[in-house]
Amino acid sequence: MSAIDDLKKAVIDGDDDGAREYAAACIAAGVPAMDAVNVMGDALRELGVQFQNMEVFLPEVLLATDAFKAGLAVLEPELMKAVDGAAPAKKIKAVIATVKGDVHAVGKDMVATMWTVAGFDVKNLGADVDSEYIVKAAEEFGADIIGLSALMSTTIPHQKEVIDFLEAKGLRSKYKVLVGGGSTTPQWAEQIGSDGFSKDAVEAVELAKKVMGV
Repeated sequence: MSAIDDLKKAVIDGDDDGAREYAAACIAAGVPAMDAVNVMGDALRELGVQFQNMEVFLPEVLLATDAFKAGLAVLEPELMKAVDGAAPAKKIKAVIATVKGDVHAVGKDMVATMWTVAGFDVKNLGADVDSEYIVKAAEEFGADIIGLSALMSTTIPHQKEVIDFLEAKGLRSKYKVLVGGGSTTPQWAEQIGSDGFSKDAVEAVELAKKVMGV
């Protein structure tokens, strides 16, 4: 198998050391970093489907997620080359979370990484995060952007719930709220009154810059 195939298998197998080794091998072979990241993401999406079908269980998904993060750490310096332009003059501050009831963190972590390498100051709140806590964290961090990820159709209403909390507290105008995730669509993003939708981590950088006017 090629290095990129080995990398995908290492993630599926939850093999941290293998993910690091094959991520490095991909770089050495000239594989674009985002191609390697996308292959790791494909591995986790396949496991996610298997998890929903009860063909694999949560420990296997968590091990695969750790392997993804191990490979991502190796690829991160190369990812900087995928971000167009220098860091903005004003340090953009963002909080990002997977909404309540949703434990999927891979896509959200990719966005957090890409925002970081683009020069943003990012606070990653993790997965399955309560809506009110997301708002509180944004206030305490002094965020400009709130990023909300949801993979499952049953959890995307919590993206709207965060916006509703902001409205109720008179805080909506302070933040650009960006949404994404497997079940999120541009139509849904518009329906709930968010400031934008991105389909992947690279696009999330350009979207964040656009809504912040940089």
